[in-house]
Amino acid sequence: MFAMPTSVLDLAPVVPVVVIEDAADAVPLARALVAGGLPAIEVTLRTPAALDAIREIAGAVPDAVVGAGTVLTPAQVTECVGAGARFLVSPGWTDGLLTAMAASGVPYLPGVSTVSEVVALLERGVREMKFFPAQAAGGTAYLKSLAGPLPQARFCPTGGIGPDNAPDYLALPNVGCVGGTWMIPADAVAARDWARVESLARAAANLRDAGGTCR
Repeated sequence: MFAMPTSVLDLAPVVPVVVIEDAADAVPLARALVAGGLPAIEVTLRTPAALDAIREIAGAVPDAVVGAGTVLTPAQVTECVGAGARFLVSPGWTDGLLTAMAASGVPYLPGVSTVSEVVALLERGVREMKFFPAQAAGGTAYLKSLAGPLPQARFCPTGGIGPDNAPDYLALPNVGCVGGTWMIPADAVAARDWARVESLARAAANLRDAGGTCR
């Protein structure tokens, strides 16, 4: 089994954000992503198949670190961890959700999009967060502006990120990784073209080395 590092942000430069309609696709999709160098896989709770998909990946792909995304309630925290999720991601947070995630025993990334939300989480001892929706909320310029006054906060930006702008995010000192969907295009999944997914994942895994143009 892939050893879990101290931080979710250190697993890989890119975390695939996966929407699975058919749980039968979960294992071959996860194997393709892992083979391409992306072991962290965020399965979003946007479909009825999500929990089964997490369960299948956790049981059959030991080199994957499967997590749950779009976690919105304390009940979902319990269900996801029970299904085998090894990390949790939310688009935002409330006190109740944050308490449940903190008590879950697995790493978690609560979502933020404002300075006040970041400061509130830092006050609670949370230093790693999801920045969402990244592009709409200010993109690399916004995150760069946070690095000075709030250097202890680290982020996984998600939302509007692709292979063209991911290197700019990854060049920022307060960004550990980015989340995205471009390496799992819907037509490739529908065709079960796992070789294409693996190729796109391999390119994504090398994006940090591409450098960034952010100033």
